Amino acid sequence: MPESSQLSDEPKVPAPSPRTSPEASDGHTAPYGRPFEASEEHAAPYGKPGKPLAKSPFLIGLTAGMGLLTAWALAQALVTARNVIVLVVVALFLAVGLNPAVEALQRRRMARRWAILIVFGAVILFFVLFGLAIVPPVSQEITAFVGAVPGYVQELLANPTLKKLDGEYQILTRIADYITSGGLAQVVAGGLVGAGAVVFSAFFSGVTLLVLTLYFLGSLPSIKDYLFGLVPSSRRGRTRALGDEILDGIGGYVAGNLLISVIAGVVTWVFLTVLGVEYALALALIVAVTDLIPLVGATIGAVLVSVVALLQSGTLGIACAIFFLVYQQVENYLVYPRVMKRSVDVAPAVTVIAALFGGALLGIVGALLAIPVAAAIALIIREVVLPRQARL
Repeated sequence: MPESSQLSDEPKVPAPSPRTSPEASDGHTAPYGRPFEASEEHAAPYGKPGKPLAKSPFLIGLTAGMGLLTAWALAQALVTARNVIVLVVVALFLAVGLNPAVEALQRRRMARRWAILIVFGAVILFFVLFGLAIVPPVSQEITAFVGAVPGYVQELLANPTLKKLDGEYQILTRIADYITSGGLAQVVAGGLVGAGAVVFSAFFSGVTLLVLTLYFLGSLPSIKDYLFGLVPSSRRGRTRALGDEILDGIGGYVAGNLLISVIAGVVTWVFLTVLGVEYALALALIVAVTDLIPLVGATIGAVLVSVVALLQSGTLGIACAIFFLVYQQVENYLVYPRVMKRSVDVAPAVTVIAALFGGALLGIVGALLAIPVAAAIALIIREVVLPRQARL
């Protein structure tokens, strides 16, 4: 018999499999009788991990609790940093609003840094002139009131009704005791400290706002490029076009609002000067600043100026009230639509609703930001949502 047939007659013993034999070649045995391979033993020296306990009620509750705690911590952080967030948003809004003026100077072959300095210098000059026009009249009135206080006191002391009440209830004696005991001094000191803190906080916020606005205005092109770079390349062109349209609308809204306020201030100054109202320039600047506030700003300025004029003369107060009543109609139906039609195309009802919601959320700042935000949302709906719905 050939040698090959002899070999074939011998019983064949299957080669030991590393996944079925009870022992591995190196003597290590895995759980359940399965040995480790060399690479597997190196990767998991303590055994193969089991299935994750994804359906464990404890882990589900722990994960949900950690999610709630994280959401609560983020909400608290946002509430704590609310003032800072508002400052950043307002500074970015102002930078976008001032950017068209900077670009207009750039088109006249001026470097961007010099254009920013000119525009920003004009803004600072406005605030300086506003302070110079407001502070002297206010200080004069305060000085005059302090000087007239002794006369007011003598008139009160000579009043027969007050004398009768003092005889029955010792009002003057109690007031004198309150003053001499130091209670009035504590109240005045506390009021001065509180007023000083408010003034310092407002000054610090104003300086911070100016610095942030200058920073955003200088780096606005790079910020735009960075944000548009986060968009996928297939949609970047359309997103950039929509973003530029939104930013142009915000810039046009700020410029148009400033123009309307300047017109209101100039017309008011001319009217008050012709009538001979005191502090005409300061009152006109107040009207210009309050006119920036949507919906109620013009009314606030008109009431303040009419009250000041009424204190000078009843005829002047009535004339100012009639003037502002007529001018607000002209501004609402002639000036505002023509100026804002080129920047923000928003329905009047949407404008009112947006201003109300913005004012309820963030006060004056929210009312200022609400209209351009509503215009941006309307643009996105018109250019993105409606065409997509039409294709379905």
